[in-house]
Amino acid sequence: MAQIKEKTLVLVGRTGNGKSATGNNILGETHFKSRTGASGVTRISEMKQTTTNDGQIINIIDTPGLFDGTKAVGDEIIKCIDMAKDGIHAVILVYSCRNRFTEEEHATFLTLKTLFGEKIVDYMIIVFTGKDDLKADGQTFEDYLANQPEKTLQDIIVSCDNRKVLFNNRSTDKKEQRKQVQKLLSFVDAVVLKNGGQPFTNELFKRLKERATATEKAETARMKKRLQKRYDIMLERMAREMKLKLEEELGKLRQLLEEERSARLAAEENYKSFQFSSNKEIQKLRWDLNEANSKRCAIL
Repeated sequence: MAQIKEKTLVLVGRTGNGKSATGNNILGETHFKSRTGASGVTRISEMKQTTTNDGQIINIIDTPGLFDGTKAVGDEIIKCIDMAKDGIHAVILVYSCRNRFTEEEHATFLTLKTLFGEKIVDYMIIVFTGKDDLKADGQTFEDYLANQPEKTLQDIIVSCDNRKVLFNNRSTDKKEQRKQVQKLLSFVDAVVLKNGGQPFTNELFKRLKERATATEKAETARMKKRLQKRYDIMLERMAREMKLKLEEELGKLRQLLEEERSARLAAEENYKSFQFSSNKEIQKLRWDLNEANSKRCAIL
């Protein structure tokens, strides 16, 4: 793989984590406005450049604090991709050892993955600022990581293949400054190698988006098929239930009609029997009456 002469790094993180100070440290000069505090100085993404001792050009893009009410993370990264003519070679997630890892920082990581796909993680390197504060508190970096209440941060580090660097942005020791920057740039080289020298570009973003859209369409088609199958099964079950219910109702109706027919036949039979009995009774009465009349005439 041919050596890349110019690399572009994007700094991403919450306001107050030290993105601008980290950028200045990498550049070796103060180019980005930086101050300690919760309100960010950086309002728009801006790019500065430096050249290393071996002649390599490093572009640093500083971004506003993400999820601070400034701009959406996705829009800002796309803007950075546009700003970097050859694409982004590494995304530097800047966290601070002065604070606990927060849900919004986790949300930034998840949003990047959601917008740009799992591939974006292959471009990520984590910089932890506040090395000096850990030292002042008598803590090691390992202590800080172990004291995090959730495993979320450790999971992010693992997903980034343990690409993490501890920075002291307040150090005036040139040797320490150089050492931490060199470690970061060695991780940048590892990221470039891992991605086959291909930076994260608009074209790559489009391809990933198209792939995600195709996957989404395929998943939608599968879901529609599953829903259609469930719908067909439900219709079939309903048809069976309706048929059984109809047969049950028809059975009841037939039974009712049979009972009514039987009752009618019984009534007709009773009527005929009653009529027969009545006719016999009438005939007997007539016979008795005739006999009585005959006897009376004989007496007279």
